[in-house]
Amino acid sequence: MTLAALASTVLACALMTTAAAASSPLVIAHRGASGVLPEHTLPAAAFAYAQGADYIEQDLVMSRDDVLVVLHDIHLDTTTDVATRYPSRHREDGRFYAIDFDWAELQTLTVRERFDPRTGEAVFPQRFPSGDGPFRLCRMEDQIQLIQGLNHSTGRTVGLYPEIKDPAWHHSEGKDPGTALIALLAHYGYDSADDPVFVQCFDPAELKRLRRETGTTLPFIQLTGGDLPLTDANLTDFATYAQGIGPHLGQILRADGQPQPAVAAAHARGLLIHPYTVRADALPPGVPHIDVLLDLLLHQAKVDGVFTDHAAATIAFLRR
Repeated sequence: MTLAALASTVLACALMTTAAAASSPLVIAHRGASGVLPEHTLPAAAFAYAQGADYIEQDLVMSRDDVLVVLHDIHLDTTTDVATRYPSRHREDGRFYAIDFDWAELQTLTVRERFDPRTGEAVFPQRFPSGDGPFRLCRMEDQIQLIQGLNHSTGRTVGLYPEIKDPAWHHSEGKDPGTALIALLAHYGYDSADDPVFVQCFDPAELKRLRRETGTTLPFIQLTGGDLPLTDANLTDFATYAQGIGPHLGQILRADGQPQPAVAAAHARGLLIHPYTVRADALPPGVPHIDVLLDLLLHQAKVDGVFTDHAAATIAFLRR
């Protein structure tokens, strides 16, 4: 049985016990079912679909021949066997960059659970065993076709949640993944504000440029972090071009578990709030269980959705 056939069989069984109705707030499968299978692989996307996620996330980088590759980092050495298969293809910093490989070469790599390239140790040792396995990199186009096909065969509407990774760096290398993404989405019928897509990025300049130059009306999510605080001025600016924000957990919850003031300020400006990342095996200090974290986020802070490595646990919490 091929890997695709196996994934389809697992999916069919899982869907028998998965309700068709989408959850509210949104459950966003962070890098697919990354708590169960190696991140951003097609099996991880299929399993996240089977678990009942409302949206599936795709981080995007560009290959040398302009293919949008679903990969969290611009480097390959934290999730693939590139150092073994192509030992001489690193740059002066010792890192292996996806942009230095054609798609045909990238397809030869084996994807494994995320690991530290210096030590070989798994970042999450209790997850899928690291080592050789039947997992490969995939293109954004592959994920679109998979999710659209499953939407057709199941009658559900699961959305896409692509992130443009390091756009300024890509531009310095002569690549434009943002424009390529908007064009690819339009090719597959995602071209209006009502379509089940959120385009996200940490770079405000990139989202503003895409809004201006492509004329797209797709919903945008401004990712935020240490270099982009949730000040009143920033939130007012975000609301001019984005439909929501994707803050890290510390920007939503204080150390005592109470909501940060930015939550109410963002909602007052009509911005959705989709924080990252809920992980059952990497909880914030003082939080004993994923259900406690979800209660703080969804019931206390009243965010509109969460990025999670563990969609099944998040959906089970919502149903209870």
